[in-house]
Amino acid sequence: MAMKTREITRPQPSGFFQDLVLQIKLILRLMGDRRVNFLLKLLPVATLVYLVSPLDFFPGVVLPVIGALDDAAIVWIGVSLFTALCPEDIVQEHMNVLQKVIPGTWRDAAEETDIVDVAPRDVPEGEQANLAGSYQP
Repeated sequence: MAMKTREITRPQPSGFFQDLVLQIKLILRLMGDRRVNFLLKLLPVATLVYLVSPLDFFPGVVLPVIGALDDAAIVWIGVSLFTALCPEDIVQEHMNVLQKVIPGTWRDAAEETDIVDVAPRDVPEGEQANLAGSYQP
């Protein structure tokens, strides 16, 4: 009997702000996970330090648009590198928790040839009371 299985999937959240919140929650969960290397956890910390520090690659006073874009690019690179370098199974585990996904597989119903045909039998009157949850008219 060959069983067909397929992965159960759930639609991903959509929208910029939902994805942003999901990424922030993922980073916080990964930062608190002991299975993630300590040196790897320095990446988001360094990204935040750069973001709040007065040092800047392109100062916002001289080049206002480029100054904001380089800050956004550094944050994006830091977040992307951190999640990409973390062990994939740990990232997936936290994503499943955040998206409330229950991992599993779907099995199709048994084919008609797999159905077992049984004959009904009568239960004697004295044994009917012993059956739990049996219907008594």
